[in-house]
Amino acid sequence: MLQKKDILSLEGKVAVISGAASGIGLGTSQLLSAYGAKVAMIDVNEKGIEEAQKLNEAGRTAEFYKCDVTNINEVRKTINDINDRFGHIDILFNNAGVTVRKTVVELEEKEWDFVINVGLKGTFLLSKLVIPVMIENGGGSIINTGSGWGLKGGDQAAAYCAVKGGIVNLTRAMAIDHGPQNIRVNSINPGDTDTAMLRDEGVQTGIVVDDKTQTDYLKDCGTDRPLKRIGMPEDIANAVLYLASDLSSWVTGSALVVDGGGIA
Repeated sequence: MLQKKDILSLEGKVAVISGAASGIGLGTSQLLSAYGAKVAMIDVNEKGIEEAQKLNEAGRTAEFYKCDVTNINEVRKTINDINDRFGHIDILFNNAGVTVRKTVVELEEKEWDFVINVGLKGTFLLSKLVIPVMIENGGGSIINTGSGWGLKGGDQAAAYCAVKGGIVNLTRAMAIDHGPQNIRVNSINPGDTDTAMLRDEGVQTGIVVDDKTQTDYLKDCGTDRPLKRIGMPEDIANAVLYLASDLSSWVTGSALVVDGGGIA
């Protein structure tokens, strides 16, 4: 007979989280550490230093690493430093991403490269260097941030949609390749979530011009979905917790949609 246990506990686990200084990455750092994980927070934004300190002051274990996820030398050094500090890596949350809201005709080559490199190359490089550490430790869980627009497409976001569609299928390929090594790989695919990036998208598309239109924009982002509200970072973090924990021990290669029913 099955017995009740704290199957969501991450005690003894080490989680590497990219894009961790704000938004979904920060919310996930806060939640996973609340469930016992030691978190290695990666970002180019040094605001992450302050956020990691807040977690440590709350009695949790967090370390910030400034790292450009598009630079293999920086990624290699960072992963080596994390492994030296904590001794193993059990969870990788590939979350770093950016967007430029333009069509393929409007995009400059450097803008295309910027979006592709941060979102897709960053996921590749971190995975490339973390997977051998996981193999040595007997396995792990990798969660990649896709998007609803990686599953159905969206307007004025050609590079972003390309990245997120690539991440969804890269996730499937990684799940096939590394399942035999006890590494589970899944993607989460959020809908509109109240983050700095979403707020900036409103500015890029010309919808947001002041505080009032910003408020209206965020409200409108939630009205076209069954649950009638915009997502919050903690909504996405809850899905990451599920995929990082033993509760999802037989889940791999999945594309979990977390969007309030937006693509239902």
